[in-house]
Amino acid sequence: MLVHICCSVDSHFFIEKLQQEFPNEKLVGFFYDPNIHPYSEYRLRLLDVMRSCKKLGIELIEGEYDFENWMDAVRGLENEPEKGSRCEVCFDRRFEVSAHKALELGESTMTTTLLVSPKKSQEQLIRSGEVFEASHGVKFIAFDYRKNNGTADQSRVAKEEQLYRQDYCGCLFGLGMQRDQQHRLMDEMFSPITRQILPASIEERLELYHRRNELEEAGTPYRIIKERFINYRLLSSSLKVDSEVIPSYPLFYSAISRTQTQGHIEFSIGNQHFLNREEVRFITLETFNILTDSSYRSTQELMFNTIAIGTEISVRSRLTGCPFSTSAIIIVDEIPTVKITLVLETKTYDDTKEQLIIH
Repeated sequence: MLVHICCSVDSHFFIEKLQQEFPNEKLVGFFYDPNIHPYSEYRLRLLDVMRSCKKLGIELIEGEYDFENWMDAVRGLENEPEKGSRCEVCFDRRFEVSAHKALELGESTMTTTLLVSPKKSQEQLIRSGEVFEASHGVKFIAFDYRKNNGTADQSRVAKEEQLYRQDYCGCLFGLGMQRDQQHRLMDEMFSPITRQILPASIEERLELYHRRNELEEAGTPYRIIKERFINYRLLSSSLKVDSEVIPSYPLFYSAISRTQTQGHIEFSIGNQHFLNREEVRFITLETFNILTDSSYRSTQELMFNTIAIGTEISVRSRLTGCPFSTSAIIIVDEIPTVKITLVLETKTYDDTKEQLIIH
């Protein structure tokens, strides 16, 4: 039987149930999910599915990540709600490719782990499956493992196995609608020019789950826990001296009360230079290099290839003497001596992130 797989939280429980009910059935997993966006999220879900299938002892095949074709298929349905017409087209697309894969492998039956997801309509899934059974000759079997407290059991298995528990279905449009309803920043779509791995980003989770797999292979005990913290995203920034925009770099957690402020350097204490407006201070790249033991040749180089967020936060704490400071700290090649216009658009918000604890 070919089993279309959407994510490990659904697939691990679903495949366990299949193995219990059909111990003599050879199961082949097929991860075909071009709807998942961004690509880093796709890689993270695939990584966890690979681990899950390895633990369950079944073969896994990765389908093509043909995101552009998926986007063409759902064009015009961008504003459809969850479980609406866009989802049905999405199922059709994934089932068609899965049915062809089943025929290619000589499999006569197929199913999908989407059936166990509480976010999906089983009726929609069954309709799509039956259409492709009629047209392709691959029998679609709809297992209802949600009943008899199945959803609670699924949640228990996900916790016990420490699976990656994503908090949106996967597609760009569903993500946008969900974040709008939550009044949350859609920070999954942020990709900083600094190449930094941002806190609570998909890239940070991807690193964490790679590390999780390494610990498991080494037999090292661990736990994945969640912690609350204040997150931060820089949306845009620029620094104009007189009428010329110059390279500048705001340290992580730099914020001002408005998106723009103007002024001039009023006084200096040591290697810090203070603006006469807002709570803004400047340091030179030379000072930054000394504090971080770095060797950046220009602020522009720093802007495109900077240090780790943790190091930036340590520098902030050393400069301000306060671990909770959100005053703007701007790095420049040289301290301006004339009028300054600073644009700094940021977002600071409550958030949670996962942490890997070795014990």
